[in-house]
Amino acid sequence: MILKRACFVALLVLPFARSSEAPPADEFTPVVASPLSNSTVAFPGTDGKQHVVYELVITNTLPTPATLKRIEVINPEKSSAPLAQYEGTQLLSHLRALDNSEATGPEIEYNGTRIFLIDLAFESRALVPSQIRHRIGVLAASRPGHEKRTPVPLSYTIAPVRLDSELREIGAPVRGKRWVVINGCCEVGGVHRSTGLPVNGGIHFAQRFAIDWMRLANSGHMVNGNASDVHNYVDYDAEVLAVADGTVEATLNDLDNQVPGKLPDPSTITLENVDGNHIVLDLGRGVFAFYAHLKKGSIRVTLGQRVKRGEVLANLGNTGNTSAPHLHFHLMNNPSVLGASGVPYVIDRFTLSGQISEADFNAAAGLEGNWSKSLFVKGNPRQKEFPMDRAILDFAP
Repeated sequence: MILKRACFVALLVLPFARSSEAPPADEFTPVVASPLSNSTVAFPGTDGKQHVVYELVITNTLPTPATLKRIEVINPEKSSAPLAQYEGTQLLSHLRALDNSEATGPEIEYNGTRIFLIDLAFESRALVPSQIRHRIGVLAASRPGHEKRTPVPLSYTIAPVRLDSELREIGAPVRGKRWVVINGCCEVGGVHRSTGLPVNGGIHFAQRFAIDWMRLANSGHMVNGNASDVHNYVDYDAEVLAVADGTVEATLNDLDNQVPGKLPDPSTITLENVDGNHIVLDLGRGVFAFYAHLKKGSIRVTLGQRVKRGEVLANLGNTGNTSAPHLHFHLMNNPSVLGASGVPYVIDRFTLSGQISEADFNAAAGLEGNWSKSLFVKGNPRQKEFPMDRAILDFAP
């Protein structure tokens, strides 16, 4: 146990130290922006790059309609070129309405709010700054007032984001070979990446780093035979493992499997059953692990139970809002399944055994495809990396 030593501060009045530099002048910013989270952390992906993922909330505060023209991500400690720049169609592809639909245009109405998705990729850890800011170019009102005005070009730098250094390292949530990352990080059109939900008074991207794990057979198939039968999926009934030592925070264990091939009736979905049978593990230091869509009656742990890394928690099923058996897994910063902020992480060791190309995946008619051509002839051992979208991984048996 570490005991915290009491800290006593002498009541000595010292003269206030003034900076020799003048503070920056105030400026009028009719379109305001702030990050959903004030800090994040860069993580190394299986693609060999360092990734930084977060969102900005952007609001037009005045009656004059505003038009986003450009968003630049900058390193405030350097005056070099922007780290990233979004204009035109690229800007629009990252812009979302509050219902997660793609924005129809760059215009923002009076009191209107948009979400802007940012996903940065750096070639090496040395290139990742300790802080980033955003230079926004807009057509908007030139001064405050209650009447509409002719929009004018404005540019200003706002919305700082701190990049922390601590990155959680975990073990694998499953065991065995040929596990495929489905709906993974970090394309802005991904179902997990692009979904923010209004829960508990805030907008939360709990699933920004979520992975739907599915498994390939030796033949390269995810399903053998009738795709409407859960038992024909290679991953069905696989054991689900604790990724670290922890305490069971929540469970649900009594929902029946869905028939694969279609999603359940939306009118039957609630915040309680959307993720089916599930487990939340408290990993300590404000991080929680979430396992979803588990098989009915398979959960082997109880509320408050301490578990060890690698311990079998349950079996993979097809319960909740799902159209095929898979393990949905993510880390988050509080125990609320959807009212949390997703946390990046790395898996300590695995073998990268393949990669499904985006073109091949999008061209497939369904999960019944054959992905054997996506498997490498020889696997590539990896350590402390985050599995990127469509990667195929081997874990220890």
